[in-house]
Amino acid sequence: MPHARTRNPSPIPEVTWDTGLKEMNETWKGAIACLGVAVFFVMTIGIIYWQVVDQPNKNWILKGGFSGLIWERRANSLLIQTLSEDKTFVEIDVGNVGTPDMEVPFVRNLCWLNKTEFCYTWDSVAEVKISLEIADESETECYSMTWTPVHCHVELKDCFSMVNVSWYGGASVHAPSWPINDVDVSMQSFRVSDLRDNPTGFGSVLERYFLGSSGVAVLVAPQIPLHVGVQSRQQFCLQTAPGMERMPLQYTVCVGQNIKTVHQEAVQQLSVPFRELPNMNVLRLPFWKLPANVDTGVKVERELRTFSNRLKRHHLGEGVIGLDEHSTSLLSNMDHDYLNGRRRTLKRQTRDLPFVKLLNISVTLSPYLSVDTQQFQTSMQDGTQDYWLSLPSGPQARMVPLLTLWRGKYCVKLNITNPEAINWFLERVGSLHSHLGMEYVILEGGEGNPFKEQALRPPPALTGDEYVGLLAGLAERIGDNAIVSVGTRSSHKPLFIRMSALQSDWSYAGLKGIIPSLLHYSLLGYNFFIPDAVGGSLSSELVTDDELFIRWLGIMAFLPVLSFQTPPWASEDDKVLNFTRVYIAKHQEFVVPLIEKYAEEWQVSGNPVYRPLWWVSPEDPATFTIDDEFLIGDEVLVAPVTEKGVLQRDIYLPNSDFQWQDTNNAKVFDGGTLLQSYPAGLGDVPVFIRKTS
Repeated sequence: MPHARTRNPSPIPEVTWDTGLKEMNETWKGAIACLGVAVFFVMTIGIIYWQVVDQPNKNWILKGGFSGLIWERRANSLLIQTLSEDKTFVEIDVGNVGTPDMEVPFVRNLCWLNKTEFCYTWDSVAEVKISLEIADESETECYSMTWTPVHCHVELKDCFSMVNVSWYGGASVHAPSWPINDVDVSMQSFRVSDLRDNPTGFGSVLERYFLGSSGVAVLVAPQIPLHVGVQSRQQFCLQTAPGMERMPLQYTVCVGQNIKTVHQEAVQQLSVPFRELPNMNVLRLPFWKLPANVDTGVKVERELRTFSNRLKRHHLGEGVIGLDEHSTSLLSNMDHDYLNGRRRTLKRQTRDLPFVKLLNISVTLSPYLSVDTQQFQTSMQDGTQDYWLSLPSGPQARMVPLLTLWRGKYCVKLNITNPEAINWFLERVGSLHSHLGMEYVILEGGEGNPFKEQALRPPPALTGDEYVGLLAGLAERIGDNAIVSVGTRSSHKPLFIRMSALQSDWSYAGLKGIIPSLLHYSLLGYNFFIPDAVGGSLSSELVTDDELFIRWLGIMAFLPVLSFQTPPWASEDDKVLNFTRVYIAKHQEFVVPLIEKYAEEWQVSGNPVYRPLWWVSPEDPATFTIDDEFLIGDEVLVAPVTEKGVLQRDIYLPNSDFQWQDTNNAKVFDGGTLLQSYPAGLGDVPVFIRKTS
C-alpha cells in the first residue's frame, strides 16, 4: 500500500530554515535602517538640548582646598570662587575664545588624568593650560595660566573685572590713583617711560603685579612681551600682540583669605629672597636742588657757596645740595678729553675744588652723550663707537650709533651690555669723585629704548625693560651712594629711587598724588624713595602758593627724604621758614627711627614700610579706597590735609581691636571709627599712634 503523504495545513510555503532567514533580512532591511536613523537623530537632538538648554551655565574645571576655577560659558569668562560659591575672588573675561554673541560650549578637560591641571583647545584660536598649585603650609592657592595661540594672527587678551574689587599695583602714572580703578590708560606696551615726555604712558616704577581687595594677586611672567590697558571702573587687560613667534600669554592668579595674606605670599614671588638695605644715611639730611641757571663751572661754584651760606644763615642745618646734569657737567669741566685712545681713560685736566669737597653735594649723570661733544667725536674716530647702542650698517657691517633725544638734544645712549663701555662710565664716576668729593650720584635716564623709538628690533639682551635692570646693576657697582630714577624687578637692590616730578597744584598730578604714589611704590617693594620736591618740580618756576608749600611740607616730613626745589626763604611769610625748621627736626627725630625699624622688617619679611589702611584691617571695605591716609609700620597713622583752604578733615581709624592716640592732643579713639571734621590747622598734620596695652 502506498504510503500516504501528510498535508501541511499552513498557508506559508514550506521552506528550509536558512532560506527563511535570508528572506526575512531582505524584507526588514529597510525598516531596520530607518529605525537606526531615527534613534541617531533623537540622540543628537538630546545632546544638543543638553549642551544648549539643560546644561548648567557654568562648570567647575579645577578645585583646590578652599577655592575652585569655574568656566562660565555664556559670558566667556573664568571665575575663581570659594567652593561654597559665597565669594568671588576674580572674574576674568577670556576674550581669546569668542564674543558675547557667540556662545562657547561646555568645556571638557583634556588633561583628564591629572586633577590639578586643565587643558582645552578652542579650534583655530588658542590652547589653554591651567595648573593648580598648592604649596605646603601656604594660605594661598595659585592658578598658573598659559594661553598659546594656534596661529600667528591670534591676539591673546584677558581682562580682569573691577566689579566689587579694588585693584592696586602695575605701574605709576601721570595722575596716580589708589586704587587704580579710576585710572584710564589706553592699551600700550607695558614698560617704563618718562611721564614728562609721555604723560599718557606708564611711569618710572613698574612691576608685572596686580593686587585685588577680594584677596587675589596676578603675577605676569617676566619674559613675554606684554601690553596693558586700564578702562576706568570697568577692567584692566593683559594682551600679547600677534606675531610669527606665537608668544604665549602667561600669568599666575593666587587667591587667599584676604588681601594682606595673598600679598605677603605673592611678594615672595615678586622679589628675590635676599633683600639688601640701601645706604640709610640718605634719610638723615634734606636734599636741596641748586637753582643755578649759569653757563660756566666757576659760576656754579659761586652759586654753591652762596646757597650753602643761606642754609646756615636761616638755621636750616646741614643738607645735600643737588646739581642737575648740566651743572654737574660744567663743574667737572667736561670740556677736556675723557676718551684717550681705545682704553678710554679719564685724564683730569682741571683743578681740585676744595670748597666744594667740604659740602654735601649730589651730582646727576645719565647714560646719554650729546653728539655735539668732543667725547662723541673722538669715539667715532678711535673705533669705540660700539660704546653706544648701535646697529650694523653698510657692506662691512660697521656699527653706527642710534640717535635719540634727551633733554632736547640729539644724543647717543651707553651700550650697557658692553663691559668696556661700563668700565669707561665707572672711571668717569671715579674721576668726578676725586674732583668733587660728592656724597651721592643720581643716575637718571633709564627710560626710553632707541630701538623701539625707531621701530627697530632690539637685540635680545635689550628687549622690554632690560636696560632698566642693567642700569640698576651699574648703579650697584657705583656704590651705596647711587640713586636711580627708574625701577623694575630691582626692589631688592640696595638703592634709593627718585620719584617722578609732580605739578605745583592740588590735583592728583600734584599734591593729591603724593600718598597714592608712596603707597604704590611701597606695595611694589620700593620703600626707599626720594619724593619730588616740596611744592612740585615739574615746572622750573618757584612755588608762590604758601598754603600749598606748607601742606606739601607736612606730608613730606613723614616720607623717607625731605627734598626742596623752592627754598623756604623765597616766601615773604616768615611762617614758611619756621614750619620748614619744625618739620626738618620732626623728620630727623621721629620719622627716621621709624623707617629704620620697619626697614629691618622689610628686609626679613618683605612687608612694606609705608602701608595702606587695609594692612591692619584687611577685611574692612572702608579701607580699600582711602587714598589720603597712610601707615608707617603698624603703629603710626598719618592723615594730612590735601584740599586747598581746608582746616578740618574726616579721618578713618582702622581696626576695631585697636586704639589710636592723637600725638597733638593725647586724645584716644577706638579703631573702626570715622572722625568727622577733625581739626587740622595750617601747619598741623593729624598723626595717631597705636596704643598698646
